[in-house]
Amino acid sequence: MIEVESGVIVVKGMNNQQDADKVLDALLGVWGIGRAEINLKKSEALITYDERMASSHDFEQAVLDSGFGIDFNDSISKDPLNLSKEVNQNEGM
Repeated sequence: MIEVESGVIVVKGMNNQQDADKVLDALLGVWGIGRAEINLKKSEALITYDERMASSHDFEQAVLDSGFGIDFNDSISKDPLNLSKEVNQNEGM
């Protein structure tokens, strides 16, 4: 079984689809990403990743390196990602 983490990053400064695409490309470039989606209306990046390959810090850094900020004040916890663990029954993934 593979344990995956899911989370939401509130991204500051995304104003249009080009910005959203830039953040999405940065996140998809992080090793271990399973899925990434951008909700431009909410300024959120939704991610799913294998925690053995990447950490929340890797995704935070990807967003910052792409030229955008992270809204730490909108976080539910001290961690800027609202993380939840899932167990993937597909061992080969």
